[in-house]
Amino acid sequence: MVLLILFATCLLGQIASGRAVLNHERREHGLAPVAWIDYFHHGQFLSATFENWESEFLQMGLYVLLTVGLRQKGSAESRPLDDKAHGALEPDSREVEPGPCPSAVRRGGWIARLYANSLSAGLLFLFAVAFAAHGYGSWRQEVEERSNQGQPAPTLSEHLTGAEFWFESFQNWQSEFLAVFALVVLSIWLRQAHSPQSKPVRAPHSQTGAG
Repeated sequence: MVLLILFATCLLGQIASGRAVLNHERREHGLAPVAWIDYFHHGQFLSATFENWESEFLQMGLYVLLTVGLRQKGSAESRPLDDKAHGALEPDSREVEPGPCPSAVRRGGWIARLYANSLSAGLLFLFAVAFAAHGYGSWRQEVEERSNQGQPAPTLSEHLTGAEFWFESFQNWQSEFLAVFALVVLSIWLRQAHSPQSKPVRAPHSQTGAG
């Protein structure tokens, strides 16, 4: 609930400030301001919103996948280096744990295998949707900007292969990977009491995991 409230607050702030910036630019070109309801399908709003969402979903999707096979000694964000010694291996997918479990696990077969990878698949699907929406919104924004300058509008394919679109994407992607890197490495030495993202305060730096 706290995160949803923070998200909604920041999104409303983005909408109000983004519309103000857009209308200021439009007035400079002698154009009418954009109404509130029209702003939600304007290129500026679509591009700015989904540009950020895509980087977040990419970061989390790859992070989930990379933690399957890669390890970082001493990091609270890593599984133990020796899974068997710490009892961290996944049980055989053919063995159903006693008690309630997801129906997909009980059914087995390809449904169980799909469910076993559904977290990363879901995050990467959301990334693909946000990436497409960012591309479309960014294109709409460039079309309007060129129109205001009396220049010919680019096609969607021209925009998606242009430097501007990829500059927008890479500047967000690199910051997300840097943030994950900082979390993985800093959790080796730094602690936050009572946080499940941190090792216990008295745990040695060399300890992998939160045990």
